[in-house]
Amino acid sequence: MHNNVDQLFDELWNNYLSVTPSAVKVHELLGSTQQDDVINDHIALRTFNHEKVGLEKLAAHFKAVGYKECGEYHFEAKKLYAKHYEHSDPTKPKVFISELLVEKCSEELQAIVNDMVSQIDENAVTADNFLYSGTHWQVSHETYQQLLKESEYAAWMSAWGYRANHFTVSINYLANFTTIEAVNQALKDAGFELNTSGGEIKGSPEVLLEQSSTLADHQPVVFSDGEFNIPSCFYEFALRYNKPDGEIYTGFVAASADKIFESTNAR
Repeated sequence: MHNNVDQLFDELWNNYLSVTPSAVKVHELLGSTQQDDVINDHIALRTFNHEKVGLEKLAAHFKAVGYKECGEYHFEAKKLYAKHYEHSDPTKPKVFISELLVEKCSEELQAIVNDMVSQIDENAVTADNFLYSGTHWQVSHETYQQLLKESEYAAWMSAWGYRANHFTVSINYLANFTTIEAVNQALKDAGFELNTSGGEIKGSPEVLLEQSSTLADHQPVVFSDGEFNIPSCFYEFALRYNKPDGEIYTGFVAASADKIFESTNAR
């Protein structure tokens, strides 16, 4: 496991960029000339609630560099459970980790996931690079499509594996933008498609968090039966508000996160 938080995020970022080339354009669009105002609010990772690779196994990598558990979230319809983590240094990005509750899915899906997880070497899970190691298996595009019918989340995992599913621009730190509406407009003017599930803006000042996101880039994946372009990763944008005590809200809103997951939906 890493012992340097900045090195871990650099590796996650480089791995994310390799399948999300639009992220560079987002930086150019939203950042000031210095580019030092594009601050990462949080990243998200996905996994299965399998003993070998469950949420806590991923969280251990972040705990090793100073993160602590801060909140939990339930997504009944999507059969997901999640937790978020914060670093003792508030300038470090927050981390949102979710897992698919495999036992709540069909027997067919369970069999596919169990087969994928069985191919992961136990030692790989604690290795430095696990959080950005991609897939440890290969599935067919036919299997990917089968998973897609039941769980977009499981299908995405089958193709992309372990990596940051998204990074998030903190609108609070941008020099040239103060509202999420202005950020969304700039993105649309530049040709980006936004996730409109639940509306372009998820959340509100009342729940202390507003979020929006691009739709995932499309990138080629080599499946066992050929190469196909499918949704990879996306970029999120978050504006946080102060709580009544004057401190900025650092949590997440389950109803909004539920819709953000759909940024990787096949379209």
